[in-house]
Amino acid sequence: MTRTGARYGWPAGLWRALERRRPPLPRYRSPVRGPWLTAVLGLVLLVGMPVVVLTGLLDRVAYGSAPIPADVGLLQLPPFDWPTSPAWLFRLTQGTHVLLGLVLVPVVLAKLWSVAPKLTAWPPARSLLDAVERVTVLLLVGSALFEIVTGLLNIQYDYVFGFSFYAAHYVGAWVFIGALVAHVVLRFPALRRGLRSRSLRVELRTPLAATAPDPDVESELVATDPLPPTISRRGALALVGGGSLLVAGLSVGQVLDGPLRSTALLLPRGRTTAAADGGPNDFPVNRTFAASGIDPAATGAAWRLELAGARTVLLDRSALAAMARHTVALPIACVEGWSTEQTWTGLPLRDLAALAGLPSPTSALVRSIEQGPFAAAELTAGQVLHPDALLALRVNGADLSPDHGFPARIVVPALPGVRCTKWVGSIAFRGA
Repeated sequence: MTRTGARYGWPAGLWRALERRRPPLPRYRSPVRGPWLTAVLGLVLLVGMPVVVLTGLLDRVAYGSAPIPADVGLLQLPPFDWPTSPAWLFRLTQGTHVLLGLVLVPVVLAKLWSVAPKLTAWPPARSLLDAVERVTVLLLVGSALFEIVTGLLNIQYDYVFGFSFYAAHYVGAWVFIGALVAHVVLRFPALRRGLRSRSLRVELRTPLAATAPDPDVESELVATDPLPPTISRRGALALVGGGSLLVAGLSVGQVLDGPLRSTALLLPRGRTTAAADGGPNDFPVNRTFAASGIDPAATGAAWRLELAGARTVLLDRSALAAMARHTVALPIACVEGWSTEQTWTGLPLRDLAALAGLPSPTSALVRSIEQGPFAAAELTAGQVLHPDALLALRVNGADLSPDHGFPARIVVPALPGVRCTKWVGSIAFRGA
């Protein structure tokens, strides 16, 4: 009987019969695989993945009632007024979520490589506990790969999957959370044993010539007939760590202004600018004016802003420009992970609410002259009344360009970019 059959207490005859029916599964012979390497990679993911999950859930709260088709039923988080301070809050949470998620991709792939013998072990289940563990692994691996693939496609705005990214990515996250918790509960003792089986300090000093197969012959991860090593364990860790550092270097420019933005080669959406001449409007934009389908005449002399509250007020752009304006530096951060800080000038939303006869509104509905799912966004009382919440008319000392929302757009501290409506046509302030 093989060591695996004996380990699970299978009768020798039955085990041999199962082995004869073994499908043509791959046989793994790398001497580097083993409990220690798997445990080290698992520990990195155990530290990093909860941060990715937590920031993702915080971002979901920040979206609030944003114009996102994402009906998730009972998984919907309780309503919560996303704070407007500090102004960089969403920039931090979304940037961390996307950047750390990308950085961990090489670690996830390395972890899958390290546990490949267990993923394709035969028979699929050797006991009830083993069957439960394999189900959790299936859900964990499947949901992790789903989140990675859909997240990467979203960054590129490539929705080839044909369903709502927001709803599917969110539901997939909850599947991942449940599978991760169950997997940690079942495998934490093995993680601890694996970490204790070798010294990290010793392994980091062990060259290729001295790399030997793992002596834990009872582990399914250890090859029974290993080949000579082609990489040391420290080399494997350096390869994975180097891959993560490379991804970080090619992505961090998305969340930083300045020269590093040109290095964000993996996230080209954040490199798209509304003006290529280096002028005041030369900073990233997701949805261009051409993509909105708005008739240019609708943003010209005929444009009017409608304010609704206790009374209705119509204002053209010259009337807005004649009012007392406020200037503030605020970041814009988008779900794709890119962000930028610019200096905005416009009318405080609380002044507009007072003009509409509701100086203390409970909420506001902002509508764009654009048609479609991104044509409206809800703002809470705290977001409307914040002194830096603006109906912006200018940016960096110049009028907004059409791509950045001319004739007027919303800019609110810590608010996701998808809720900072461009090409505003009306604002309806609501009272108690």
